[in-house]
Formats: sequence, C-alpha cells, structure tokens
Amino acid sequence: MHVCFVTGTRADYGLLQPVIEATHRDPFFRTSIVASCMHLSPEFGMTVQEIEADGYTVDARVDMLLSGDSRIAVAKSMGIGVLGFADAFDRLKPDLIVLLGDRFEALAAAETALICGIPVAHVSGGDVTYGAFDDSIRHAITKMAHLHFVASEDAAARVRQLGEADDSVFAYGDPGLDRMMTMQRMGRDELAENLGIVFRKHMLLFTFHPVTVDAMPSRDQLDVVLGALDDLGDDYGIVITMPNADPEGRELANRLRDYTSSRENVACFASLGSKRYISLMAESDAVVGNSSSGLLEAPSFGKPTVNIGERQAGRLRAASVIDCPVDRTAIATAIRGAVGRDFKGVDNPYGDGHTAEKIIAELKRIDDPRRLLKKIFVDRGR
Repeated sequence: MHVCFVTGTRADYGLLQPVIEATHRDPFFRTSIVASCMHLSPEFGMTVQEIEADGYTVDARVDMLLSGDSRIAVAKSMGIGVLGFADAFDRLKPDLIVLLGDRFEALAAAETALICGIPVAHVSGGDVTYGAFDDSIRHAITKMAHLHFVASEDAAARVRQLGEADDSVFAYGDPGLDRMMTMQRMGRDELAENLGIVFRKHMLLFTFHPVTVDAMPSRDQLDVVLGALDDLGDDYGIVITMPNADPEGRELANRLRDYTSSRENVACFASLGSKRYISLMAESDAVVGNSSSGLLEAPSFGKPTVNIGERQAGRLRAASVIDCPVDRTAIATAIRGAVGRDFKGVDNPYGDGHTAEKIIAELKRIDDPRRLLKKIFVDRGR
C-alpha cells in the first residue's frame, strides 16, 4: 500500500512521526511525504530539514504560505495549497493520504484528496477547541476522511455523532506520545550549550498561538501574558517557541522578538525541533501558554501546564493542567503555584505511547483502499 503523509508544521510532524516510522520500516507499505506550509518557510525555522534529518525523503513540497498573516492571506494560502496538493497527489498517486489535526493546510489537502478520489486517514479528529477556528476545520476534515484514528473515547463519540460508521473510528490515543516514550532526551547541560541559554532557578517553556475565535485580539491577550511573565522576576528563565502561521501569527512573533531582545532571562526560537522541544519540556518546571502540547504531552512528564485563555477550551485535560483566564495577576499567580508541583503518575487521557502500532495494524487490514471511498452517513438521531 502506498501511504502518503501530509505535514505542514513542526507540531503535526512530531505527532505523526511515529506512524511515519512504523510504515517506513514495514515492507507492506510504500511511504511518501508531502511537506507544506510552515515547513518550507525560513521565518518558521525551515523545519522540512528536521524531516530530512530524521532520514526521510520529502517526495513533494507544496509551498503555499503567503507572507501576510491577515485572514485574507491565510484564505489565499489555502487556495494555493489546493493547487499544489493537486499536482503532488497526481504525480505521487498514493493509495491513501494520512494527515493529522485541524490546520488550514490539512483542510486544503483533505479537500484535494476528496476531489481526486483518494481516501484519507485522519489522525486526532473529534477533539473540541472552542477558542480557535481549528475546531470547525477539524470537524470538516472528519467529513472528508474515511478512517478516523482519534485520541479518546470522547473524541470517538463525536466523530460517530457526525455520521461516521462505527467500523471507521478507532480510539487509539495520540501517536505523539509514542516518540516521547522512546526518544533519547538531552540533559540540562547539553540543552544549555546547544541552545545558548542559562537554566535559572525556575524554567518555563512558553508558546502562545493566535486565538482565532475570540472577541479580544490575540495581540492584546499576548500583552497581558507578557506582563504577567515580567511580574515573575529574574529567577524565572523563559524559553519561547514561535506561534503558528495563523491570522495575527506574524504580529505575535514580532512582539515576542521585541520582548526577548530586552530581557536576559528570555530566549526565543522559531523552532526547537522535536528532540530539543521534548527534552526542554522534560527539564522545565512548567509549560505555559495556549498550545495543545501542554495538554497532550506535558502530563506524560508529570509537568504542570498553565493553560491560558480559551484556545484549548473543550479539550480533555489531565489533573496537571491548570486553566487560567487572560488576566495578568491570575496568570502570574497560577505560574507561581504550578512551579514545584509534582504530577508524576498523573493519568494522561491521550494514551499510553503505543498508538502507532495500532494504527499500522488497522491500515494493514485494508484489502483495497478504494473501497473506503463510498461512505454512508449513519443517522443515529432517528
């Protein structure tokens, strides 16, 4: 079976990589990779190089990201993506497309696959995140996909509620946890030398993405959050990873660069790469911001997460996740309260680190992927 993986960001690649590796090793599969969007942008760290550094060949590149971060620019980027994915899929001729999550480039790939008659396996559908338009994108991809590998039984129930057949939905967990369990991590000394940072008394790993469905602009929210970080004092070292290429993303990135340039206790990176990011998470005292990694990955390390605002509203969360409103005093108080708390042994609702092998087993049961294309809406409301 020729399986084509589509990836657009450092984040979805890190989550998909265990599945890519499993197909790569199995002679049953022929594997190809299409890299797009942020992967191909120097501004966002040119993370396509991370894919190649892992030993994989990037079989097609869909350069779709316009330089603006307005909503119009993002919508136009989607259109460019459809053109590029059409050419890539026509040349590669895969039997099955595998994509993850809820970003606009994944939507463009799913739309293209639908029209081209290529079945789609969707990873991490069924979640809810009320604070971003990703929520609607995720559900839209569900209706264009034919296999659904979801992270939880709650997510599986939502996918079925959207009319998907029981035998197409598999609650196997989040594959990103697989890599975390097996990765040989970097220690503090190696991280300090590699990143050029100094570990202070307390270390925070910080990411703040645009909040695309909220009355309060993302830039105003970020200003509140940065004020709270200042209130913590110099005992706190802060490592920032840049936001996604969503509306307001570049504006937030510029604000973060300015913030970093005038503070010795803060370091900012376009992309840390999976190994450095996971290693730093394991060595930090808390994960702060509004990234899904604070909910999906940090609990497996027993690390507290201070989850700010509404971007992840609705997602499952472990007991180690501390939700906090966009309020300067509340944020600083939550961070101080989180640091020093030990959540080792907390249950992570996103799985046990054995997801990829379960996904591969299901893919190998498919005798002819084309038979997946005819979907019947399962009306459970009557």
